[in-house]
Amino acid sequence: MTAVVDATDLEKTYGETTALSGASLSVEGGEVFALIGPNGAGKTTLVRALTGTTEPDAGTARVLGESPAAIDRDRLGVLPQDFSPPDRLNARELVAYYAGLYDDPRDPDAVLADVGLADAGDTWYEDLSGGQQRRVCVGATLVNDPDVLFLDEPTTGIDPAGRRTVWRLIEDLAAGGTTVVLTTHDMAEAERLADRVGLLADGSLVARGTPAALVAEHGGSSRLTIETAADPTAFDDLEYPVERPARARGPSGTRTADGALVVRDIDPAAIGTVVDYLEDRGLEYSGLTWAEPDLEDVYLALADETERDRTGRSGGKPDGDADDLAQAGETA
Repeated sequence: MTAVVDATDLEKTYGETTALSGASLSVEGGEVFALIGPNGAGKTTLVRALTGTTEPDAGTARVLGESPAAIDRDRLGVLPQDFSPPDRLNARELVAYYAGLYDDPRDPDAVLADVGLADAGDTWYEDLSGGQQRRVCVGATLVNDPDVLFLDEPTTGIDPAGRRTVWRLIEDLAAGGTTVVLTTHDMAEAERLADRVGLLADGSLVARGTPAALVAEHGGSSRLTIETAADPTAFDDLEYPVERPARARGPSGTRTADGALVVRDIDPAAIGTVVDYLEDRGLEYSGLTWAEPDLEDVYLALADETERDRTGRSGGKPDGDADDLAQAGETA
C-alpha cells in the first residue's frame, strides 16, 4: 500500500540549531499517527515540512504522492499550534470566511455542530473562552473536508468535555478514511486516538509503533508505590524487587518529594501479600497506589534515554528550542 504521508531523512537547521536530523515516517490512508516528544524536539518543524510551509534542507516529503508545496489545498487541512484568526467576527462568520477559500466547502453551521459549538455561532470570537476558540479553529481546519489532516496540539486549552468532543470527531474522521497526523503532549490523547505513535527526539524519530507495542517494549513493569518512611532494607524478605526512587514522579509528571518505595513486577492480585508483609512487621504506610505502565512511561523512558545518549546525563531540557526558532524563522 502506498503511504499517504511519507518523509525520508528530513533535515532542517536554524543557524546553529538542528530542528530535524534525518526524520522519517510513513502514514497510511485512514491512519491516525501521533507525534510526541519534548518541547524543541522538532514536532512543529516536521509538520511544517510535511505541509509545505517549511522547506527542508535535505530529504524528501510526499503527501498524497506529491510534494507538499504542490498538493491541491482543497485536500489538505492544517491546524497550526498558534492560530490567531480575526477577533471581530462571530464563530459562524469566521468558519464561513475560511469556507470561502475553497470550491466546495462544508456548511459552517454543520462544522460548528461537529466541534460542539452549535449554540455559539453568533458569539464574537473574542468573547469565546480559550477552549471554545480552539474548537472554532479546529472547525475552520475541517471546513474543506480534507483527505489529510495535520493537527498541531489540537486540544491545547480545551476543557475535558470539549476535548472528548474533538477526540470523537477525529475518530469519526479517521473511520471515514481521513488520514490524520497530530502532535500532542497529552499521552492519554495519543493512546486513545493513535493507531501508531512516533517519539521525536533531537530531530529524529527514535521509536514508533502502536501504543500497546511501545508500552510492552519500553514501558517497564507494573508497580506498587508505597508511601512509607521505612528503609528499603526492611523489605529484603519480600519476593518482589523494591526500590526507593531518588525523586519519585507523580501522575502529572511533576517531581514529588522523596519518601515512596516502589515494588516492581507485581500483579494486582498479589497486593494483599505486600499489605500482609507491612502489617506483620509493623511497617507504617500512608498510601498504596498500583499502576500498569502506559504511554507516559514510554515517553519518559525514551526521552531520558535520548538525553543520556546526547549529553551523558539524565533529565534536563535540551539545549535550545528548535521549534521556537522555527516559528521565529517562519514569521521573520
